Amino acid sequence: MAAHLTKKRPARRKRARKSAPVIHEGPAPAQTLDGIAGVRDAALWVILFCATLVAYWPAVHGSLLWDDANHVTRPALQSLHGLWRIWFEPRATQQYYPLLYSSFWLEHRLWGDAVTGYHLTNITLHALSAGLVVLIARRLSLAGSWLAGFLFALHPVLVEGVAWISEQKSTLSGFFCLAAALAYLHFDEKRRASIYVLATGLFTMALLSKSVTAMLPPALLVVLWWKRGRLELRRDALPLLPWLTMGASMGIFTAWFERTIVKAQGAGFDDLTLIGRVLVAGRAIFFYLSKLIWLINLTFNYPRWHINPAVWWQYLFPAGVVAVGVVLLRISSRKRGPLATFLIFIGVLFPALGFLNVYPFRYSWVADHFQYLASLAIILPAASLLTRAIERFLPGKFPAIAAPAALIAALGVLSWRQTPMYRDDYTLFSETAARNPDSWLAHNWLGNMFFRMPGRESDAIAEYERAVRLEPDYAEAYTDLGEALKRFPNRLTEAIPVQRAAVRLRPDLPETHANLGSTLAQIPARLPEAIGEFEAALRLDPSLPQLHYDLGIAFLNTPNRLPDGIRELEAAIKIAPTYTQAHYGLANALSHTPGRIADAIAEYETVLRIRPDFQPAEQALERLQGTR
Repeated sequence: MAAHLTKKRPARRKRARKSAPVIHEGPAPAQTLDGIAGVRDAALWVILFCATLVAYWPAVHGSLLWDDANHVTRPALQSLHGLWRIWFEPRATQQYYPLLYSSFWLEHRLWGDAVTGYHLTNITLHALSAGLVVLIARRLSLAGSWLAGFLFALHPVLVEGVAWISEQKSTLSGFFCLAAALAYLHFDEKRRASIYVLATGLFTMALLSKSVTAMLPPALLVVLWWKRGRLELRRDALPLLPWLTMGASMGIFTAWFERTIVKAQGAGFDDLTLIGRVLVAGRAIFFYLSKLIWLINLTFNYPRWHINPAVWWQYLFPAGVVAVGVVLLRISSRKRGPLATFLIFIGVLFPALGFLNVYPFRYSWVADHFQYLASLAIILPAASLLTRAIERFLPGKFPAIAAPAALIAALGVLSWRQTPMYRDDYTLFSETAARNPDSWLAHNWLGNMFFRMPGRESDAIAEYERAVRLEPDYAEAYTDLGEALKRFPNRLTEAIPVQRAAVRLRPDLPETHANLGSTLAQIPARLPEAIGEFEAALRLDPSLPQLHYDLGIAFLNTPNRLPDGIRELEAAIKIAPTYTQAHYGLANALSHTPGRIADAIAEYETVLRIRPDFQPAEQALERLQGTR
């Protein structure tokens, strides 16, 4: 009997080995990357993190980029009260993502303004998300789970979302979104309330980091349909109904915030019809898919397409999307995977397809960081298909490991070469201008950098003028050009029509009125016009002390307006009590007002308490005291 059992056992093992290759869903065989277990499996987690760190290392010691200063915690929010404001004053931050800004708040407490800490946080979050991708692939019994994790960690199209500090909104929300997805898939199997509560908490944190994660519940419904071939109301839809409600609410609020607070409206937005938005969406879908495959000329700012419903070929993009969808729907009775991939990719991209206004659309309809999470809809099935192709056409242990490793290494090198672009503003925008010569955003920012360099004002003017030629409706370029022209006394009058163009384009910005007013104020005959512009700026934002000061000085230089000048300077001091120039200007005005000498002396003394080395105030005080 014992001999008989011994004889049968090898046969069972042989049958098991023969049956493994025909499994269509499930982990890859033992000889592939997925099969490495135990200590070697743990080593892969370490390698994943180290590879991610190496790929993004060129950006670690860089500087703040573009709008980073508007995202990292500004001084007014660095206190505990500032943390309270982050959560309960939606206008206190650039966008209402309180968990994101709380993260920035905590990071500022840990390392202040040192950018290295922010970069390392982004890299760590991205590496952790890549690890979650591995676990999700395994939970879904997809082959190529480790390959999918490495592809997500090292794909060059994701560099923008990781190397740019502002996009911690992508890495933080991505981590919570993927953790919520993994927890929900676990709940779908176990149906335990504690797991559901955990998943809901993680999804809430994802929403409070970035509202694009609102697309997770629909994506999960598609995944569940792919797994079982059907959806049940009680089992599948009802548990996700609260998530759908939360996501929709956050999405609606963010859309309102972008329009009304961030000002994603006006020129370039409101003139786009529904047909135009469909044309944008169709083209964007193909653009994002192409960038995942064709890794050439990735850049920070892509050309902003000119959408024209009268141009027939622009309809080919949405028509192509519809055609692909119809074909995948027809074959979905046999293969659900392609349709599921198609629906998830488009669904996760939906907030960035042009149907909702977001501020970056001012510069381009597309951006690499918009597909940070959507890329997984392609990466996961691609990794699974590639793994199975290697198993079939490159049998053996060495090819099964070497082929994916070669691909991972190639992507890592490409990401490592792409990352230095995000080291500092000059590198970012000079590289952007080289890859996209028509980027008016890049030329305007190059102008800003030249403007701050001694002796480079002429280069700044050339860049601003190029930005204006490329985009005649770009108010900021007109504003910056006017400020540069003012540096040259013989070109002061040239600045006035340029700054009037900025006012015409953005009459809702106090800066455009203030800059025009400061230019007009330098010409005595045009002081009344300057006063009108300062007053217009103050009507838009009366909380700016600089505007009260400029208006006050303009009044002081206008006959019979001395009381008005004093009033405005006092208003500036009330807003900013340590505003030295306002105290000094007020002291000068009071010294020429009968009966106010004592007040003038007090103001000069205040100036010297704030700035003991301010010699004009010291000299004026001595003269005034000598006349008493």
